[in-house]
Amino acid sequence: MRNAALVLGLIAGVFGMIVGFFGYGYTVAIEQWGEIEGWARQVDNVELIRAASFFAPMLCIAGGAMARARALWGGALMLLSAAGFYYAFGFTVFTMFPIGFAMLGGILAVAAGKPDEEKAHF
Repeated sequence: MRNAALVLGLIAGVFGMIVGFFGYGYTVAIEQWGEIEGWARQVDNVELIRAASFFAPMLCIAGGAMARARALWGGALMLLSAAGFYYAFGFTVFTMFPIGFAMLGGILAVAAGKPDEEKAHF
């Protein structure tokens, strides 16, 4: 389960980077050239989109990379990343795979059977 969480986290992070590049780029393009009546308008919270475009893929890749060594922490990061994608971008055709892969990877990492070490997680 840890290996599956690792792979899902990395795939979700790469797809999330693509979503993030377009999300960040869209806000910059509208800011630079202005809105197009009836076609393109600026989002309500520009800073939220820009922050989520950067942090959500980064959390997902970091969580996936941590999934084998620290499954609980890696799973929590992937679940936080999925929540960030959903909150900032919603569930659309472009975000369904980053959200789904990050969520599934996070659940698999948290549900990994054996504990990370002999001591408690924290």
